[in-house]
Amino acid sequence: MTDAKGFTIERTIVIRAPRETVFRYFTDSARFAAWWGEGSEIDPRPGGAVRIRYPGGVVASGKIVEIDPPGRIVFTYGYEGEGKPIPLGGSRVTIRLDEGSDGTAVHLTHASSDAPASIGAEHVQGWRYQMAVFANVVSREAQAQAAACIDAFFAAWNEKDEAARRRLLEQATAEDVRFGDAFSCTVDREDLVAHLAAVQRFMPAMTLSRDGEVAQCQGTAIAPWIAKAADGNVRGRGTNVFELGADGRIRRATGFWS
Repeated sequence: MTDAKGFTIERTIVIRAPRETVFRYFTDSARFAAWWGEGSEIDPRPGGAVRIRYPGGVVASGKIVEIDPPGRIVFTYGYEGEGKPIPLGGSRVTIRLDEGSDGTAVHLTHASSDAPASIGAEHVQGWRYQMAVFANVVSREAQAQAAACIDAFFAAWNEKDEAARRRLLEQATAEDVRFGDAFSCTVDREDLVAHLAAVQRFMPAMTLSRDGEVAQCQGTAIAPWIAKAADGNVRGRGTNVFELGADGRIRRATGFWS
C-alpha cells in the first residue's frame, strides 16, 4: 500500500510570557539552542540559516522564508544526510505569536506537500515534546523572580503595617489575584489585603514562610510553607500552588494544608 503524500501539523500552546520575550527565542542563537539542543543556531533575517542539532547527532536545517518580529517567522525544515524522511527544503514551519491576557499564544504549522503522511504523524509527538520544552524554557525566563514574588507573598501575611503589607502584595501579585485555601477565599488584591488584616487580628503572633525550594513548570509554581507560633513551635505545614502571569507576578494562589 502506497503511503499518501503530504501532511499538515497544527499545534497551539499558551506561554505565560510577553510576546517580545517569546520571539527572542527565534532571534538569539543561545536562546534558540536552549530549547532545541546545544549547537543549534539561527540567523534571524530573510534567507538566514536555521540549524537544529538534536541529541544523538541528528541535524535538521533550513532557511528563514519570512520574519516579522515579534509576531511571525517562517522557515524551511529538512534533515541533513541521505535517505532522510524529509529532505532539505522538504517542509515548512510557520510560527505565529498572538498576545493575550494569559500571555502569548504560539500557533505552529508544520507542512509538507511531498513527504509521506506517515512521517507527519510521527512528527506530531515530536512537536508535543519540543513545544513543552519551549514553554518551560521561556516561562522560566519570564518568571525568573518567582521565588522572590512567593517570598513577598508569604511576608505579607506577617506584616502588621497595612501600607507595608500592600506594597509587598503589589510587588508579588496581580491586581486581580485570587487566593483560596480551606479557610478563606479572596477575589482580588484589595480583598486579600483585608483578609490579611483579619489574619493579623485573630492570629497576631503567627508567622508564615517558605519551607523549601520553589518548583516551576510552564508558568505554574509550587512552594512548601510552614506556620509557626510566637514560641517557635510549628502550628501547620502545607504547599501552595501559584499560577504566574506573563509579568512574573502571582495571578492565583491555592493553599493546601498537610
